[in-house]
Amino acid sequence: MGGFLKKLLLITLVFLPLNIYAANAIHHGPIGVMGDHFHKKGEWMVSLRLANMEMKKNILNGNSISADNILKQPNPFSKMPMMMKNSESMKMPMNLSVIPKKMTMRMIMLGAMYAPSDKITLMGMAMFNDKEMTLDTHQGMMARNYLGSFETSSSDLSKISLSALFNLHKGESSRWHFIFGLEKSVGDNFEKGLVLSPMNMKATITLPYGMQSSDKALRLITGVTNVRSIGNYILGNQLLVKKVINEKDWNYGDEFEYNLWFQGSFNEKSSYSFRINYKDQDSIDGSDMTIMAPVQTANPLNYGGEVINFGIGVNAIFDIFGGRHKDRFAFEITKPIDQNKNGLQMKDDITIHIGFQKSL
Repeated sequence: MGGFLKKLLLITLVFLPLNIYAANAIHHGPIGVMGDHFHKKGEWMVSLRLANMEMKKNILNGNSISADNILKQPNPFSKMPMMMKNSESMKMPMNLSVIPKKMTMRMIMLGAMYAPSDKITLMGMAMFNDKEMTLDTHQGMMARNYLGSFETSSSDLSKISLSALFNLHKGESSRWHFIFGLEKSVGDNFEKGLVLSPMNMKATITLPYGMQSSDKALRLITGVTNVRSIGNYILGNQLLVKKVINEKDWNYGDEFEYNLWFQGSFNEKSSYSFRINYKDQDSIDGSDMTIMAPVQTANPLNYGGEVINFGIGVNAIFDIFGGRHKDRFAFEITKPIDQNKNGLQMKDDITIHIGFQKSL
C-alpha cells in the first residue's frame, strides 16, 4: 500500500450535527462509487450507469515510452509460432512490432437495490462491456518500417454481482456499512479478431487479454463504507477488495480500491463532489497459450499496478417519473493524476460517468 494511501487512511473525521438522511442531492455519493448507501426496510432502487473510458500513449513501469523504444523491447514469444485461425503458424519477430495507439471501453451497468430490513440492503448489478482498440504495425525485422494501422473490438455481457450491505451504525451525523458479495465474470474469454501482422499479412488470432470480455473467474467482494457530515458538507470513505476465489486458466489479479470523496450543495436539488480514487491490482495470474503475439497486451505481466484518479462530479434531483421519491441524475469525470502500472501498458486517460437512480 503506497504512502499516499496511508495518509488518506489516517485522516481523522470530525462529528458535527447534520441530518445526512434527508432526500437532498448531496446525500448520494458520486456516481462513480458503487454501494455508497443503504436503504430503509421495503425500499427499492433501480439504477442505470454509463461509463466511457479512454487509454492513450504508453508507459513502461510508470514512465512514458516512445513508439521507437517500444519497438526495441523484446518479444517474450519470439521462439513461439503465431497461431492463426486456420491452424497455420507465422514466425514471431524478436522484438515487439505492434503498438497499441488508443483504446476505448464503454460500460453499461444495470443495478437494483432492495432492503428486506433496516439492517440489510441487497444489491445486484450486471455490466455490459464494449471495447475498441487501434494499433500500429511495424516490420518485424530490418528497418522496422510502419506497415499500417488496424482495429480490434469485442462486446459482451461482462459480469454480474450480488452483494449485501450490512448497516453497522446509523447516527445523526454518521453511518457505517459493511459490503459482502460475489462477482462472476460471465462474458466471452476466447474472442478472436483480424489483425495486421509484422509480415504485412492479415491474420485472425485470439485477441489479447485486455480485449476479452471476461476472465470467467469468481470473486469475493468485501468492503466498508463510512459517510459523515462536517458542517454543511459530506465526507465519505470506502475500502473495497475483490479477491479471486475460483481461478480459471487465467484471471485478472486481486484488486484493492479506496475512495475518498467530499461533497457540498449548490442547493437542495443539486450538489458537487470531489473524489480521490486509488486502485492497486495484481498482474494477471495464469495464461492462455493461444494468446501469443508481438504486442505488449499479450504478456500477462503487463497488467495491473497502481493508479490514482481525481474526479469532479455533480448530482441533481428532478421530478420526472413521479412517485414518492425524486429522480437522481449524476455526472462525474475522472482523470489519472499518477499511474505506476506493471510493465509496459497504455496510459489511462479521462473516464466519464453518467447515471440515473430511482428509489421506489
